Amino acid sequence: MILQFRYSHMSRPQPAGLKPRKKPVQSRSAATVEAIHTATIQVLLASGPAQLTTTRVAQRAGVSVGTMYQYYPHKEALLFAIVERKLGMIEEAMRLAVAELAGRNLTEIAQGIAQAWLDAKMADLTASRAIYGIAAEFDISEPILQCTRRMVEALEQLLISAPDAHFDDPSSTAFMLAALMGGSVRAVMEAGADPDDLARMRRELPRACLGYLELANRGHLAPVGPS
Repeated sequence: MILQFRYSHMSRPQPAGLKPRKKPVQSRSAATVEAIHTATIQVLLASGPAQLTTTRVAQRAGVSVGTMYQYYPHKEALLFAIVERKLGMIEEAMRLAVAELAGRNLTEIAQGIAQAWLDAKMADLTASRAIYGIAAEFDISEPILQCTRRMVEALEQLLISAPDAHFDDPSSTAFMLAALMGGSVRAVMEAGADPDDLARMRRELPRACLGYLELANRGHLAPVGPS
């Protein structure tokens, strides 16, 4: 839901084989890993995934190849880390938005959550497109499933908090709201997402979310959730 891809994952690398060798535990180590991630995106944008190597990333990040290998044993592990980082950034942005919008009325919730979703998904659009492209190389179905589950649970609690609304099945309503937001952005991204499309999405997605939630409010609509 947070990120979706049409490609079969049967032959793609599994996350278990792509995890970093170690995770940073000190602020200096965290800064090194962040520099590596930033350099990875820079090399990816400049040269494409085929030309990206751990050596080139290490040079761009200003670290030794040995330091690089302490965290990422090969190119695939490095690219997978970038995909996971993007997922985490989207999830954190939505968590903060839910906390900010809790207890607001339904209109504010619909508009606020849609804008937060667009801000998270469209942040640094050029880099995001590159990351979405490399994500298709991996089986990320399980990380996506986990992120989606947490997001739906957070949206459910947000909807319950609205003082001017009551949903017969808030869990299913939250699931369909997430599907509406995810599917809409995915369609625009796959179509090329020129500036006019993005501006239109900024106008229309909040309206679509509000329209759906108003129908689902007080049982006017019977949402269908995941089986």
